Amino acid sequence: MAGQRSRWYAEQIATHSKLVIVAVLVLTAVVAAGTAFEGAGEQDIGGFGVDSEETDAQDFVRENYGGDEGVAAQLVVRNESGDVLTRDSLLDGLYLQQEIRENETLNATLAAPGVIGIENIVATAAVAEDTRGPPTSQPSLSAQIDALESRDDAAVEQLLATVLDPESNALGQQDPYKFLPRSYEPGSTDASARLTFIAQADNSGEDENPQAAYDAQVAIDRLAADRFDDAFVFGQGIQDDASSRATGDSFAIITPFALVLIVLVLGITYRDLLDILLAFVGIGVVLAWLAGLMGWLAIPMNVILIAVPFLLIGLSIDYALHVVMRYREAREGTLDENGEETQERSIRTAMAVGLGSVVLALVAATVSTAVGFLSNVVSPLPAIQDFAVLSAGGILATFVAFGVFLPALKIEVDGFVENRLGRSRRKPAFGVESGWANAALERLAVLTTRAPVAIVVVALLLASAGAYGATGIDTEFNQADFLPQDAPDWTEYLPGGLAPDTYTIAEDFDYLSNNFQLRGDGGQSQILIRGNLSDPAVLRTLDGAGEDVESSSSVQLRPDGQAAVDGPHTVIRDVTADNETFAALVAGNDSDGDGLPDSNVSAVYSALFATDQQAASQVLSRADNGTVTSARLLISVRSSESAQTIATDTRAYADQVEADSTGISAVATGGTVTTAVIQDALLETLVEAFAVTLVVILLFLTALFWARYRSLSLGAVVLFPVVVSLAWLLGAMSLLGIAFNSETAVITSLAIGLGVDYSIHAGERFVDEREKRDRLTTAVRRMVTGTGGTLLASAATTAAAFGVLAFALSPPLQRFGIVTGMAILFAFVAVVVMLPGLLVLRERALVRWGLRD
Repeated sequence: MAGQRSRWYAEQIATHSKLVIVAVLVLTAVVAAGTAFEGAGEQDIGGFGVDSEETDAQDFVRENYGGDEGVAAQLVVRNESGDVLTRDSLLDGLYLQQEIRENETLNATLAAPGVIGIENIVATAAVAEDTRGPPTSQPSLSAQIDALESRDDAAVEQLLATVLDPESNALGQQDPYKFLPRSYEPGSTDASARLTFIAQADNSGEDENPQAAYDAQVAIDRLAADRFDDAFVFGQGIQDDASSRATGDSFAIITPFALVLIVLVLGITYRDLLDILLAFVGIGVVLAWLAGLMGWLAIPMNVILIAVPFLLIGLSIDYALHVVMRYREAREGTLDENGEETQERSIRTAMAVGLGSVVLALVAATVSTAVGFLSNVVSPLPAIQDFAVLSAGGILATFVAFGVFLPALKIEVDGFVENRLGRSRRKPAFGVESGWANAALERLAVLTTRAPVAIVVVALLLASAGAYGATGIDTEFNQADFLPQDAPDWTEYLPGGLAPDTYTIAEDFDYLSNNFQLRGDGGQSQILIRGNLSDPAVLRTLDGAGEDVESSSSVQLRPDGQAAVDGPHTVIRDVTADNETFAALVAGNDSDGDGLPDSNVSAVYSALFATDQQAASQVLSRADNGTVTSARLLISVRSSESAQTIATDTRAYADQVEADSTGISAVATGGTVTTAVIQDALLETLVEAFAVTLVVILLFLTALFWARYRSLSLGAVVLFPVVVSLAWLLGAMSLLGIAFNSETAVITSLAIGLGVDYSIHAGERFVDEREKRDRLTTAVRRMVTGTGGTLLASAATTAAAFGVLAFALSPPLQRFGIVTGMAILFAFVAVVVMLPGLLVLRERALVRWGLRD
């Protein structure tokens, strides 16, 4: 019955080919019109909602604390074999600031306090020395430059000794150690590197990037490079610029090679330029549907959706090859209908026979993969829901393009070429005729029928090893993994137009995060403290918590060995050094002389807000009646560590604070901590989604094969190689040190999508051939040489196209290329090697049990 319906469907396509072409083009135009809608823009990973105490604490912080707006960048000046605290170097730092201020475009992006580094602290001390005024007043930049220019090297050295004296509090709130590396020896007047903070305004609208500030970072980086021998600026703008340039360089290098590989493989497979062009036309239809669906459904772009177009391109190439190769078999008379080969057929008859023989497999692959991915719509994460809907819609579009449009278009094109131009369109099918591919596939078919047990056992052993390796696979998410890397040496021999830039941003980021305290979410985690904050013991706990942090922790240490943590205790001491009235209040309530009140803490907090509200609001929140409702600690961390490591260390710090004091709760939070929480939740959801997808596909295939062949086992047999290929993939990722996180987990969905497609085509071809053949070996040979040849061409094309991304300069593109290439190759090997062995063993079992003659 199913075979009759398949043949009827194919005959309708063949008979009404012109009408089918027009109908699909009109429908494509309607769907593609969705691109006219602006859609929902982009969605960042941080926009995904996850309920947890960390994210709840972050929401509380956003609502109750100020001063987190704006953009932060850092300028590092270094001299590994010299000193960056010399008079000339400090003056160059001030000259650079003056150059930035005099540039109207750059100056417009700055926010208070603007650009500040140790050069400003030393110059401010010089001005204070000249005027005998208060050292904390902020003199003009020109006054700072004049003060340093009027001093010789010895005088500047003396100023540095005063400023960097560990026992000195002369500079109040400006801690010079914040601008010096971890390796700096307290009290020394020389250092191999120094840091300058750049505060910028965020004048962008909601959900928009502060592009002006980002562009300014790139411009400042150029100015710094012109003024210093070794200096760099780091910030989000620098990251975006480097990533954009690296992606452009990567595609400039890779695209020609990828196109050559694709055309070469398709040329070997099709041996016909017209068929290659028709395949690309079909891919264009699929991508038009994809873009249109995103517009109609208002699906925002996010990192999870990056795999969808690649999945659809892979399926498109596979679908096109199956349709064309079956058509060629039917036209040549090598695709029989009743177990015997027939004579050559006409174009329309051949398409009806060829499409009729493969359309059920196309429908099964389409429905199983689409329904499998669509099952993820039950996920609580919007990103996974969008991924599910868009994948399912795109897979449906792939069937429309290659199960409806391409057959009709090929009939018309082949008919025109033969009837009007007089050129034959008969071509042999790849892998079916004599040749190297056919010979290799023939040997493989013989091997699978002679030693199916050995093949299946080896496959399972490799899968077990892969599963074991997957238990130790890294699942962490690291910002450093997304920074561009410098080009390999071989790119030096590329023509000038293809030669990439030099990228040192990964090394710069590692140096910066391991040596300095960074500002902004990327360089800080937070701890939100609530409870009885008027208890003096809380301040003592906060003050002592930073003493026991290990040097191996991701929490940054100051040059004096203390954890780089700011909180109510540090702000109280800073304001005390700057305001005599507040200092007197604290001293009156400080019985042990540690600079923190031992009584009347609430009164001290009130006076702190009255004296310096901006500083107080950074670390304390209060209700409308003035009652302090919470405190927070700002913890400098090494951003080169993974988000999960930073989250773990921040939680450990919070647990220590909570354990050492009664009546309070301490919750780790902040941008990096919540990123870790979201990434872990996303990974868990993706893994669950994969499991649901496989179960749904299994149920569908079981129902399909039962309805057509009355077999309950065939669905599981067909799906099993897909699971095995996933185990191989995870094991290979573990061996190569590729993390299995939310990024690569999405990429592995390709293994499911393409693996199921490959397996269904092979399984369906085997069952069809087995019904027509008396000998099992003949059925296996026909399956392996027929469908196996098509799968070989499909896998080679897609693996080559995406595998070349492994040579990209952008690590995300590299991982995408490596994982995608392995997923495709493993899926192919599992289907053409393991699946025939499983089918042979199943057939033998049926014979043994008396269920087959």
